[in-house]
Amino acid sequence: MAYKITEECINCGACEPECPNQAISAGDTIYVIDPEKCTECVGSHDESQCKAVCPVDACIPDSDRQESREDLQAKYKRLHG
Repeated sequence: MAYKITEECINCGACEPECPNQAISAGDTIYVIDPEKCTECVGSHDESQCKAVCPVDACIPDSDRQESREDLQAKYKRLHG
């Protein structure tokens, strides 16, 4: 499943440069994750980097976007060739 950023976000920007898929961008008041680009860092890291660097734990799995590890790996390959 893709990750999402909750309203707990303090708009610090720590997550944006850590995303290997450039799925994170600044929204109006908080950062947002493009679920079409989010692979939970499958294919590049052992853990989700946004979650690892978020100082307020605002990066959480999006339960509305269920994807298998295989699906996430395939998405990563599509994004990175």
